[in-house]
Amino acid sequence: MAGKGVTLLGYWGSPYTLRVRWALKLKGVDYEYVEEDLPNKSALLLKYNPAHKKIPVLVHEGKPLAESLVIIEYIDEVWKNNPLLSQDPYGRAEARFWAKFADEKCGPAIMRTFVAKEDEKENVAREARENLKILESYLAEKPFFGGETIGFVDIVAGWIGIWARIVEEIVDANLMDAGNTPLLNAWFDNFLELPAIKECVPPIDQLLEHNKSFHKSLTATST
Repeated sequence: MAGKGVTLLGYWGSPYTLRVRWALKLKGVDYEYVEEDLPNKSALLLKYNPAHKKIPVLVHEGKPLAESLVIIEYIDEVWKNNPLLSQDPYGRAEARFWAKFADEKCGPAIMRTFVAKEDEKENVAREARENLKILESYLAEKPFFGGETIGFVDIVAGWIGIWARIVEEIVDANLMDAGNTPLLNAWFDNFLELPAIKECVPPIDQLLEHNKSFHKSLTATST
């Protein structure tokens, strides 16, 4: 399916860019990808997202949209095939709630573990594990958060499985505890092995080295 006049401004190491790419891939939308140099933001990015000056930005037929959750919902509404959100109002509201929970509770706790001082790390990691356990309760026994097929929450939360393991390796913390969240761990593994999902994921070794350098710079700044 051709995506008339679709451009995505993003950054290769951004989980928020990644989930927009997943949505476009699942919808079969052709698009032009523009890689941003974040320390030297392009005139195009500043033009299309003057409010926050952040990626990702989706431009469709000359009209820009910022914020990945907004972009994914827009993609789902414009390209009707392979729906990500339920047609049922309650199902849509429920998915939005859990997507927000993943974004406001799970992701930030993992990132706080990444930057935590040694004496704070275990408490922050415990909070991350507790939030992931709560997220698992919504998954229950379903193959995907969307049920039998990938849905909105799968796309929104899928990056956590990648970045949590990277953070674990860099700072030596326990986040993705298979004993604590076995269903969630199995879901992350299965989700990330799907061809349409795996194809968009940057090389893990490259992501790891990138985040190691980032962590080193943060550590140097805080000492």
